[in-house]
Amino acid sequence: MSRRERYLVGLDVGTTHVCSVVGEGLDDGSLDIVGLGVAESRGIKRGVVVNLEAAVASIKKAIEEAELMAGIEIDSVHLSLSGPHIKGFNSRGVVAVAGKNREIARDDVRRAIDAAKAVALPTGREILHVLPQDFVVDEQDGIGAPVGMTGARLEVNVHVVTGATSSTQNIIACVNRTGVSVVDTVVEQLAAAEAVLTSDEKELGVALIDIGGGTADLAIFERGSLWHTAVVAVGGDHFTSDIAVGLRTPIPDAEKVKRKNGCALSSMVDEDETIEVASVGGRKPRLMARRILSEILQPRAEEVFHLVWDEIRRAGYEKSLNSGIVLTGGGSILEGMPEIAEQIFDLPIRRGCPADVGGLADHVNSPTFATPVGLVLYAHRNRVPDPRRAGVGAFGRMAGRLRGIFKEFF
Repeated sequence: MSRRERYLVGLDVGTTHVCSVVGEGLDDGSLDIVGLGVAESRGIKRGVVVNLEAAVASIKKAIEEAELMAGIEIDSVHLSLSGPHIKGFNSRGVVAVAGKNREIARDDVRRAIDAAKAVALPTGREILHVLPQDFVVDEQDGIGAPVGMTGARLEVNVHVVTGATSSTQNIIACVNRTGVSVVDTVVEQLAAAEAVLTSDEKELGVALIDIGGGTADLAIFERGSLWHTAVVAVGGDHFTSDIAVGLRTPIPDAEKVKRKNGCALSSMVDEDETIEVASVGGRKPRLMARRILSEILQPRAEEVFHLVWDEIRRAGYEKSLNSGIVLTGGGSILEGMPEIAEQIFDLPIRRGCPADVGGLADHVNSPTFATPVGLVLYAHRNRVPDPRRAGVGAFGRMAGRLRGIFKEFF
């Protein structure tokens, strides 16, 4: 593998932060994180562009920081998509097997998947992912890989993820305006699942809740496949707003207080603990009980999890989550979140941090980086040999060519 093919870049444009991660694929098939760039997100609200110029500046800053750390020039990225406009549904496709001796070929599988995604979409929506769940060959279901089997009829169950065309194009346009091309777009919860879920969890049944700044994204896996996706329009920024209003403090100070002293479960906080809270309009900071802060945060945490639980029940998966629930995203870092989730869901809960990567693994070992690291892992595991996937600029390409020339002679 040449130098330029080694590098993959994941770009997560969130409501709170824009994060760029550079991964290097090694010869043994593993992946090292070699670059990381984080910038404050401006011009993006709940996965949708609201100010183009501000969004472009944020994206550019995060990419430049990652370039500096990795020592490469980034020219292509894998981009995450999120927001309330993302919607998923299950579909089924059926075809007659056309092969000689009724042997199922790759072409039959492709036709079945095409039949499953041939659904009428409302104007202004596009298909982002078509993810096969399982196949049925002549009434025999639960088949993972039907190629080579014999049968007259092939059916496939798929999960189709769609998004608003305008929202998707706007965020891609922002990335393109920084001089970087978008190789692929991946829905946020699918990318995060790649980084934090184990294959055993996906097999037994698990729900991933990615709590970002503007939304909480849900993905339900069972029998190794994705069966349900949904987006709840409540996230970490709502916690911050509640603190700002409840404690009468500016938004930036509310964010600091949340990160430093926040706890989503008031019973975990001692009654005599105090915190200093900034006041509005140049007044003196005040001392107040930390328990008051928790009593503001707890109802919002309960609301998020109740909304997600309603969605899980509506989809009919409440009895399928044998591995429990995995919390990830920046909003899950708040102290007390797993404990309050355990009370509401009555299931095993854990925080999910990126795994299966080397290099700067300790720098990205936080739920905040689940999506960008997952994007790089997703690209690495679904790699297609294509120079545009490189993520390496002219200098990297030249170095790769020179190395190739030397290899021929020595």
